[in-house]
Amino acid sequence: MFASSLSGAPLAASRLAGRSRSIQSPYRECEGLQYSRLQPSARATQQPIQLQRLPCLYKHRVNRRCHSLVVQAQKGQPDPPDAPREERRGGREWLQTLLSRFGPITQKAENTAVLDFEKPLVELDNRITEVRKVAEENGVDVSESIRELEDRAKQLRKDTYSRLTPVQRLQVARHPNRPTFLDVALNISDKFVELHGDRAGLDDPAMVCGLASMEGQTFMFIGHQKGRNTKENIHRNFGMPQPNGYRKALRFMKHADKFGLPIVTFVDTPGAFAGKSAEESGQGEAIAVNLREMFGFRVPILSVVIGEGGSGGALAIGCANRNLIMEHSVYYVASPEACAAILWKARDKAATATEALKITAEQLIKFKVMDHVIPEPLGGAHSDPMGAFPAIKKSLMEVYSYYSKLTEEEIKLDRYAKFRALGQFEEHLVPGGQWRETRASRAKALAEGSGAHTKMGTWAVDEREAELCELIADQDERWDEAIVGKEQWINKPAQPPGLLRTGIMELSVAMVEQRRRQQEQASSAPLMPSLPEPTPAVAHTYSQGNNGVAGNGSHGVEVQA
Repeated sequence: MFASSLSGAPLAASRLAGRSRSIQSPYRECEGLQYSRLQPSARATQQPIQLQRLPCLYKHRVNRRCHSLVVQAQKGQPDPPDAPREERRGGREWLQTLLSRFGPITQKAENTAVLDFEKPLVELDNRITEVRKVAEENGVDVSESIRELEDRAKQLRKDTYSRLTPVQRLQVARHPNRPTFLDVALNISDKFVELHGDRAGLDDPAMVCGLASMEGQTFMFIGHQKGRNTKENIHRNFGMPQPNGYRKALRFMKHADKFGLPIVTFVDTPGAFAGKSAEESGQGEAIAVNLREMFGFRVPILSVVIGEGGSGGALAIGCANRNLIMEHSVYYVASPEACAAILWKARDKAATATEALKITAEQLIKFKVMDHVIPEPLGGAHSDPMGAFPAIKKSLMEVYSYYSKLTEEEIKLDRYAKFRALGQFEEHLVPGGQWRETRASRAKALAEGSGAHTKMGTWAVDEREAELCELIADQDERWDEAIVGKEQWINKPAQPPGLLRTGIMELSVAMVEQRRRQQEQASSAPLMPSLPEPTPAVAHTYSQGNNGVAGNGSHGVEVQA
């Protein structure tokens, strides 16, 4: 690099100002060289600084080695204060310049997945792009035509997504470009730190956990993670966690409960992994433990379905105080394909199963399985992910603001009451299994305003049912009076509050006794000692036939005074 200057060729002062260079001598046998700078007045005359060759003080021979000579040029006179200087970019400016090349794309890639019902929308978008490109190349103003096409595309997209069928919504929920849990977590939080491990030496990539901060409040984020391509999906197991994934989630739920951090779960899984290895590791046990433990946490739990929520794999992190679901997401007890294979032994019945399962957000809100629907941008979250994130954050913060004012006991009771209220059921006495006739008679009595009432004011269909209700209440009162002062001798079993209602336990014992008697009559041999008979004043006769009255539709009760 500097070998050509060994003979004393002139060099420009600008190349030497403030620089040091290491010179490698190309000669194997040479005398030492020492360079010195001439008068600094050369800078004032705008003449190049000359280098002269002087004898070295130490002469030696160099055998098969090169000298390393250093030339140091002294700095010249400083520039005037008003001289323009070239500003060097660095730090934040340099980083912003580098990251600007990785901004959001302005148009979709050619290999973007397109659903069948979205093809007319994509064709119209491509036409708008072509018209705009041709207009720019030829310098023609076609803004009015482009605006008309954009309005048409917007209206067509609105009409298409306003009347999606359950099958089409299932396709949107499974769209490969739909935002994943990490996409949501990194965009709705101010800071997100991922945490790993289940404290047993395993870390399931399909279940991601971490601490996140939103508006100054720290949350524990837990969610299923899918992949974008085949390689990522294999690594994430297509969003289907192993047992260690649910144990990992439970570990961080307990961590959040210990330190008082609200828990937010993001559901996006077709279900728990059903492989042999998962079953051997206790898949059912891991899910059951999560269900049990989540009802005892003292911090609020919020759950958001961002894609598809399938079976116990979704419920294992979905036992929350409030369940939110995105507009085009689905939630089901079994996938439509599995349902079709079980009921019809054919996968081509998946569309029929999808209609019957009631899996869309609108239907789930109707049945009170979900509590709130998060709106998505026009065209779905997969078409505009950045437009979907603010709605998710807004909904979460609104729900959390309500639970932040509740006590720990109120939060646990709210979660328990939510799941106790799920489902539809009727509770009344049915004579001899004739539940259809009983429902019709009750509806008729309610419509006509007829019926009877007990002494406490409870409504009944007729006098016979009212008498039976009073009898059950009397028996319960007699039992309470009989155990006064003897509570220490009674081992009360841990049972749900429903069994403690008036007469339920007595009816259960009586039905078991009647079944035992029928078995004795059928086999002509006693199976167990008889239970003591009721009081002489009231006799209960229970049967499984068409006579009598039953509380569950399969057994009957006759009351004789």
